Amino acid sequence: MRFLFRPPATEAAALLHLPWDSPLSEWDPSVLLDVPQRGISRHVVRFVATEGRVYALKEITESLARREYRLLGEFESDGLPSVSVLGICVDRPDDQEAILVTRYLEYSMSYRHLFSSPRSQHSTSQLLDTLVVLLVRLHLSGVFWGDCSLSNTLFRPDADGLTAYLVDAETAERHPQLSRGMRQHDVELARERVGAELLDLQFGGLLSPEISPVDVADALPERYAALWDAVTREEVFRLDEQRYRVAERLQWLNELGFDAGEVELVHTPEGARLRVDTRVAEPGQNRRELLRLTGLEVQENQARRLLNDVRSHRAWLEQKEGRPVPEAVAAHRWLADVYVPVVEAIPPHLAGRLAPAQVFHEVLEHRWFLSEQAGRDVGTTAALASYLDHELPKTPADQTTPSVLASPGGASS
Repeated sequence: MRFLFRPPATEAAALLHLPWDSPLSEWDPSVLLDVPQRGISRHVVRFVATEGRVYALKEITESLARREYRLLGEFESDGLPSVSVLGICVDRPDDQEAILVTRYLEYSMSYRHLFSSPRSQHSTSQLLDTLVVLLVRLHLSGVFWGDCSLSNTLFRPDADGLTAYLVDAETAERHPQLSRGMRQHDVELARERVGAELLDLQFGGLLSPEISPVDVADALPERYAALWDAVTREEVFRLDEQRYRVAERLQWLNELGFDAGEVELVHTPEGARLRVDTRVAEPGQNRRELLRLTGLEVQENQARRLLNDVRSHRAWLEQKEGRPVPEAVAAHRWLADVYVPVVEAIPPHLAGRLAPAQVFHEVLEHRWFLSEQAGRDVGTTAALASYLDHELPKTPADQTTPSVLASPGGASS
């Protein structure tokens, strides 16, 4: 047998004790981790945990394994939203298929889990829009997916929204640029697969009777075309508007999770013509800013919400102390006096159900909700206590990787 692993080597070494010479389907349950409510795969897929990390193992032909290993490595290096690959095991005994090893995406959920969770507030429309954003991001980077579906996507809560990640790249192709025909073919494949998956949810009683799987799936190409046009179209405006219109367009792209490569501005008789070479932005502007100020690594929408709270805290400090407070000082005090106390208040039996930044965001939302009811600001302390008593327990304990590892039935090595 041979192993091909991406750095760091120490992480891969922790997996070498596993029974790689046996078919995945025959591995002893004692070395496996039960990850419920995950997506459906056409291959044998198993999960293992070691040294506090969870890995997904997929048995596929060697040619596909090598191809997916290479592509996922490229995607990660280029900042594309996909799972992170660790390595492959090839040349296994008795002509067994290869095994692809990827790092499990923490705090992520399958589409089936989203619809089956009693806590889920995400609509079918929001799920579809999130998938469309992922597809546009991949197409801008020259990636033809070939198997875009809800099953091949994982979704992470990100403040009030979701962020989608590619899970399966077996059929993916990378080109310098995709033709319109290739993009349309990829979108049509996605429409067919999403329609079938929603019909499956409907038959399982997980979809609202008011939702038509066919109508939702048929709306995907239109949603895709609208977003693609929005991020790639050329704009023409008056010369005296060019300064703020360019800034407005770039800011809007950043908020969607995209960035600008080359910006071309040409003066014509009709006005200023703007063309933006749009590309994927990873990490986003808000993520970079929050990381710089606090050292916290979170999702883009979470970062936007946390930064707003940092600014609010800074204004409160300046009013309280009657003097200007430097941004870095305010961020440090916010982290110590506001954020950390909320995270540390999570009781052990609820820890890991949501990412800490998501918990903090939801506490802020809960505070607003309670304050509206009371007609006054109830404060973070009261909101946190209420949230921990009534809201966080609604999140299933099996939703996230940390809680799975902490559960009595979770295997570890």
